[in-house]
Amino acid sequence: MHVTIEDLTETDDARIEDAARLLHAAFSPLGVWTTLSEARDEVLQSIGPDHVSRVALTAEGAVIGWIGAIREYDGLVWQLHPIVVDEAWRRQGVGRALVLDLEEFLIARGGLTLWAGSDDLAGETSLGGVDVYSALPATLDTVHSWGNHPLPFYRRLGFQIIGVMPDANGPGRPDIFLGKRLGA
Repeated sequence: MHVTIEDLTETDDARIEDAARLLHAAFSPLGVWTTLSEARDEVLQSIGPDHVSRVALTAEGAVIGWIGAIREYDGLVWQLHPIVVDEAWRRQGVGRALVLDLEEFLIARGGLTLWAGSDDLAGETSLGGVDVYSALPATLDTVHSWGNHPLPFYRRLGFQIIGVMPDANGPGRPDIFLGKRLGA
């Protein structure tokens, strides 16, 4: 697999559209970025100040993945938001390559921590469908997932659960916060 990763800039109209299509296709079934216009707006916001936006490209230049990050805490902490890989290219190392590239990019800029929110919108973790308030902190010790939830992906890359926001997306639909020390 030969993939290159490059900055996404405001003049990359075709790549912006490709990233928006990827985002819309992957997340609209979950009720997020339900229109191409919403997805395009998200991509455009990722190109603004205090953001990083990178695309994974095939040898032919096709966009097959996109990752963004938002600067927080004076650049010491960055939020990974979002990441998406074309369905045909998933489980081939593209997502891993995007995250590792982003980590190197942020370390070079003095970043110390990378964090991500991983919503459980479809009841695919042991935190979904339960009253997390009544079960903390014990439930954090035994979190597991199934289906297509990205929790195992993040864990393989060294992220660990650093918190949870109960009911972030409605009753029993939490947002799971994962973090990783950069350069460790």
